[in-house]
Parts: sequence; structure tokens; C-alpha cells
Amino acid sequence: MKIVFMGTPDFAKESLEAIYNEGHEILAVVTNTDKPKGRGMKLVQSPVKEYAISKNLKIYQPEKVRKNEEFIQEIKDLKPDAICVVAYGKILPQEILEIPKLGCINVHGSLLPKYRGAAPIQWAVINGDKVTGITTMYMDVGMDTGDMILKEETEIGDDETTGEVWERLSKIGAKLLVKTLEQIENGTAPRIPQGEEFSMAPMLNKEMSKIDWENKTAQEIKNLVRGLNPFMGTYSYLNGKKIKFWKVDVVNQLPNNGDYNNATNGTILYSNAKDALYIKAQNGIIKVIEIQGENSKKMNIQDFLRGNKVEEGNKFE
Repeated sequence: MKIVFMGTPDFAKESLEAIYNEGHEILAVVTNTDKPKGRGMKLVQSPVKEYAISKNLKIYQPEKVRKNEEFIQEIKDLKPDAICVVAYGKILPQEILEIPKLGCINVHGSLLPKYRGAAPIQWAVINGDKVTGITTMYMDVGMDTGDMILKEETEIGDDETTGEVWERLSKIGAKLLVKTLEQIENGTAPRIPQGEEFSMAPMLNKEMSKIDWENKTAQEIKNLVRGLNPFMGTYSYLNGKKIKFWKVDVVNQLPNNGDYNNATNGTILYSNAKDALYIKAQNGIIKVIEIQGENSKKMNIQDFLRGNKVEEGNKFE
């Protein structure tokens, strides 16, 4: 098939590589503009662009897609059979959706109609879901509202991070896109309406990454830490310094079997470089495994405690 591919992160690169290796003719690749990154703020290409360059594919990087008549006309002139969209990051206007004769096909990181929106993988982990998956669908002008084609499920481990689930789903999505295109080409692809019951997965914001010791349970805090790893990370303040949490667990007792029931949430219950750092939370204790001090690098808790004095009785805010 003749395909225009739209995508940006590594999640999308897996799908692009899969359909390229399957022998589809990639007429063009559309990806976001290069972004400044790091201390030097150097422009960095998206993983999709890097792959497209390695295969000498035609690349478009429009700042805007809506009402961009020149760009839309160029896509029309390519006469694609299908447009494949995977984590592109921009909403497509009806004018683009109507270009390919076989439709615009999207790879979405959830089991639709659950978690429509920008951050389905993160929210599945944050909410403590045990199962997630990939859905391929025909796109329409709504936010992930189009008719579904194929689905594949995968379990979420109790300790898995968004990054780990993301990587696995990117590979599942790539294989499912290949299968979807094969069925579309053969005329055997189903069209399954989503129905009226759905949930949303809105974009993440920085405010939600601050740990709420007072109102969140230990399990909810653990799920938040997992869900924001590695993209944002969670944080709290100790003695005025910002501390990031990257990996934690929930336990119900301390190494010294101490009584913690009267402690307030956020209080450091136990601190020992040989064991770990234990913090009081609702319905349990947070055991810190991986942490990052202010203006420091990520490290395991033992290394952190050897270099930083963290006293029992102090409180994370």
C-alpha cells in the first residue's frame, strides 16, 4: 500500500519501522518540528525523523496542520491509499482525514473506548489498572472516537512503570498495525463502533507530580510514582529541598518492627543506609527504592542515604 505516516516519539518509530519492513511504500513521513533539549538547548530530531532520514524517506515537519493549505495540498498530491497516525501530537482536520481512499488509521495505546486522549498509558498505570492494550481504529474528527478495527491486550505488572509498559505497547502496536493494514488491504477489516460509554486520559500536568501525603494512600502514591516514570517523575520537599521519587514500594511494617500508627502522613519512620527509607502514608508505608536529590542524579536509596543525612521524624511536605 502507498502510505503517509504521521508520528513523533519512539512509540511511533516502532510502527513506522514495522510497516516499512513489511514492504509498504512510505510516500512521506510527517513528524513534529525539532525541539530544543538539554542544557545547551540544542535542536533534537524526533525518533521518527531519525528513522525516516536513515531510510531516505520524504519528511514534512509543519508547525501547524489545520488551515495549512500548502501542506494539505502536498499530501493530496501524494495520493496515499492510507494515512497511518501513531502518537503524532496534532489533531487532524477533516480535509486530511478525507484524503486517503482507505482511511486514516490510528494506533492508540489503550483498549478503547477506555482512555481516549493524550496520555492513555500513563493513566492506566496511575489508576492501578491490571490490564491495558492497543486499539487500531479509523480516525474521525473526534478525540479517539472513530470505529475500532483490532485490539490486543497485555497485563500491567504490579511494579511496572509507564516506561516499561510504553516500550511493550509500542511493539504490540507495531505488529497490530501491520495486521490491520493487511486486513484493510484484503477488505476483511471490521468496523466496530465505540458506543457511548468511555473514559478520558487527558494530558499530564506538572502539578499532579507533587506527592499528596495527606490525602493519597500508600498504593496510590506508588501508582503515581510508577505512572510518571520516566517522563516527569514525582517529587516532595524535605527541609526545603526538592526530592524526586522514581521507584517505591508499599509495605506494612518497618525493619525494626516499630509502631508507626500515631505518626502523621509524610513522616520519615525509618532511615538507614543498609536498609532503606520508610515514610508514613495512608493505609501503609512507602519504602523508597530509587530517589533523586535536588541538583543531583538519580540513584538507589542506599547510595543516597550514604551521602545525605535524612533523619527519622522529619517530614516530607
